[in-house]
Amino acid sequence: MADAQNTSQDLAPMRHSLAHIMATAVQHLWPEAKFGVGPAVENGFYYDIDLGDVTLSEDDFKRIEKEMRKVISQNQTFERSEKPIDEAIVWAEEKRQPYKAELLNDLKRAGTTAAKDLDAAELGLPSEGESAVENVSFYTNGDFTDLCRGPHVDSTGVVGAFKLMRVAGAYWRGKEGNPQMQRLYGVAFTTKEELDHYLNMLEEAKKRDHRKLGRELDLFTFSDLVGAGLPLFTPRGTVLREKLTAVAEQLRKNSGFERVFIPHITKTELYKVSGHWDKFGEELFLVDSQVTKDQFALKPMNCPHHNQVYSSSPRSYKDLPIKYFETTTVYRDERTGELGGLSRVRSITQDDSHAYAQEDQVGEVVGSLIADVNRLYGDVLGMPLKASLSFRDDSDKYLGEKSLWDKAQATIRDLAIANNLDFFEVEGEAAFYGPKIDFLASDALGRQHQVATVQLDFVQPERFQLVYVDNEGQEKRPVMIHCALLGSIERFLSVYIEHTAGWFPFWLAPEQIRILTINDTVLDYVDKITTILAGTTLMEPLKYNELRYSVDARNESLGKKIREATSMKIPVQLIVGPKDVEAKEVSVRTQEGEQKVSLENIADFLRGL
Repeated sequence: MADAQNTSQDLAPMRHSLAHIMATAVQHLWPEAKFGVGPAVENGFYYDIDLGDVTLSEDDFKRIEKEMRKVISQNQTFERSEKPIDEAIVWAEEKRQPYKAELLNDLKRAGTTAAKDLDAAELGLPSEGESAVENVSFYTNGDFTDLCRGPHVDSTGVVGAFKLMRVAGAYWRGKEGNPQMQRLYGVAFTTKEELDHYLNMLEEAKKRDHRKLGRELDLFTFSDLVGAGLPLFTPRGTVLREKLTAVAEQLRKNSGFERVFIPHITKTELYKVSGHWDKFGEELFLVDSQVTKDQFALKPMNCPHHNQVYSSSPRSYKDLPIKYFETTTVYRDERTGELGGLSRVRSITQDDSHAYAQEDQVGEVVGSLIADVNRLYGDVLGMPLKASLSFRDDSDKYLGEKSLWDKAQATIRDLAIANNLDFFEVEGEAAFYGPKIDFLASDALGRQHQVATVQLDFVQPERFQLVYVDNEGQEKRPVMIHCALLGSIERFLSVYIEHTAGWFPFWLAPEQIRILTINDTVLDYVDKITTILAGTTLMEPLKYNELRYSVDARNESLGKKIREATSMKIPVQLIVGPKDVEAKEVSVRTQEGEQKVSLENIADFLRGL
C-alpha cells in the first residue's frame, strides 16, 4: 500500500496536468463550458464541468481524446502566473466562469466554512481561521488558463498514456441543492504498457465483481422492502458466513477467549459515557420506547457492552487477562449514496473480541492475536498481509491524555517489530480512543484491503472506571485490547468473493460436491457414494466440517450437467457411469482436470483437497 501511495503521489503532477489538458480540449469543443475543479486522484484525474444543455456520453470520449492528443502534440508549456485576488475575481467574471468566481470570493473571505471544502486543498484555499491570501496562482497552457496552485509537468508533451473512462453527475462542491455538474474521469500512467495492464485489470475486476457473482452464484440479495444496505443471505451465502465465522471463532477459543452475548439495542447513555455519541451520534439508528421515556440506539459497536460485562464483578490481577468474544451484528446509518453491495452496508456483522490485561500482559495478548491473524490469512485464506500502524495526529478528534497516546503508540510499534510484521506508519488513522494495527490483505489482482485490526485502548477503561486489584491490593486500570479477525464479515466477503472469483476453497464452498449421473442405471451405486460422503468430515482448517453435496440425476445430457455445475463454480464433480460402477471407482472432475479414484479411497481423496 505504501508503494502504491508513493507511486500515486509521484504521478500526481502528470495526472493533474492531464486534467488541464482535458479541460482545454473540452473548451475547444464546447467554448461555453464552465469549469469547477480538476484534481489528480488515484490512478487518474477528473474535472467537474457545466456544459448547460449538453450531456456528455461515452460517444464523446473519442472526440475529446483526439483534441487532447492535439494539445499534447503541440508540447505547450505550463506557465505559472499570479494575480491579486480582486483581479482574479474580475478575470473569472469576464471569462464567464461563475464557479471559479465563487471559489475566489470564498478565498477572499477566508475562514468561512466554504474554505473547508475539498476544493480548498485543490485551489490553495486557506484552512478555517487562516487569513486571506493577497494573490492567487494561475497556470496557462496554449489558449487555456486555469485558477490552480499546481504542480504540473513542464509541458503537455510529457504526460504519459491516458484514457477517458466515464462521466457521472456530481453536485457542485458535493452539496445537494447546488447545481449538478458532469464529472469527467480519466486514468493515466507513465507508459502505454502500464495503462494497458491497468485496463486489463479493470476488465478482470468486472468479471470478479462480488455483486455480479453474488447474483450468479445465489449468495445474497437486497430488497427495497427491507431497505438499502441491509443484505439478505441465501442458504448458499449463509454457508460462507457460517464457515468463515467458525474458523475465526475456533482461533479465538484456542487463544483463550470466552463467548459472551449482548443485546442489539442499548440506552444512548452507554455511548455518551464511551464517547461514541459525540463522535458518531449522526450514524446511530435511534429507537424510542413506547413504554418508558428512555431513548435507545441500535448498537453501532460492541466494546461499551463488553465493558459492562467486565465491570459486573470485582476483578483481581489473578483473573487477568480476561478475554471476551462474540460474532454479532451492529448497525450504522450510512448515507445511501455511499452504500455498495457488501462493501459498505448498514448491518455489519463483526467477529469482535476484547481483552482486558495488565500492562505487562499486553505483549503476550497482542502477540497471540497477531499469530491468529497470520494463521487465518496466511495459512487458511492464502492472502499476503502488510500492516499499517495507525497513529493519531495533532488534531483534537481524539480522546485521552497525550501521554497515554504516546505510551500506547510506542507499545504498538515495539509489538510490530517484535512480531516481525511488514509494516508502515500512518498518522491520523487511529481510532478516537487509541492506536491500532490495521492488517492489509492483497487479493488476486494485487489490490490491498483493510481486514483484521488490533487496537490498544487506554481511554475507555478510564471513561468506564474499569479496575482490577493488583497484588498489593491497589486498584489499577486494565488495558483494553480490541480485535476483529475478519472485521466486517459482509465487507470481507466482498473482498474474498472477488479474490477467489467465486471459486472458493473446498472446505468453504457452499456446495462442495455435485454427483452427475450418466444414466439412471447407476443410482444404486450413487447411494453407496452418498453414504460415504455423509460419513466423511474435514479436519482442517475447520474441524468436523460435514461435506455438502447434491445429486444431479436428471434426464439431461452429461455435458449440460457439467456446464451447469461449472457455472455454479462447484469445486468437485463426481461423474458416475456404468463403467465406473463396474470398476468400483468414480471420475473426479476439478479445476485441475479429471481423474479416476477408487470408491474405497474417495473419502481420503476429498479430505486432501
